[in-house]
Amino acid sequence: MMSEPDIRDQLENHHRASFGWALCCCGRDPLEAENVLQIVYIKILEGKARYDGQSTFKTWLFSVIRRTAAEERRRRILYELRLLKYESAGGRVSPTEGPDQTLYRTEIQTMFQQALASLSARQQSVLQLVFYHDLSVRQAAEVMGLSVGSARIHYERGKKRLREWWEGVRVSHES
Repeated sequence: MMSEPDIRDQLENHHRASFGWALCCCGRDPLEAENVLQIVYIKILEGKARYDGQSTFKTWLFSVIRRTAAEERRRRILYELRLLKYESAGGRVSPTEGPDQTLYRTEIQTMFQQALASLSARQQSVLQLVFYHDLSVRQAAEVMGLSVGSARIHYERGKKRLREWWEGVRVSHES
């Protein structure tokens, strides 16, 4: 086990590379990378993440950064999903929208939410991450803790079911 001064020296020696890796893990967002790196340093200095010597310090440090970035991304996405759910429950209305347009929009939104709710939990999650949060399928897989192949299957099946639903809605409104 390393002493605290040794750990601080290692962190200082690897800071520049660590920040570069944090940038990669945070989609090149420097503020997010700084935040993640600060959380990593606190975890390490408080003993919540411990170096056991099974790999090089740098390899271990980079894995802590990657996991922390994923945790923070998951936390942010969950927060945004809750916020989105809260905002959609408020039924915001556009000032240029007439009452009939508002009713139609609300009806379609309700139907779409029901269609989305009919999908499996994983299909719902991957579609929400990709469409509402602008993540790639690969990033959604990382957030969800799935393989990329599994996420792609859930994504494609979910899209197919929603497409079939939409075709049904269009046919019923045209008749």
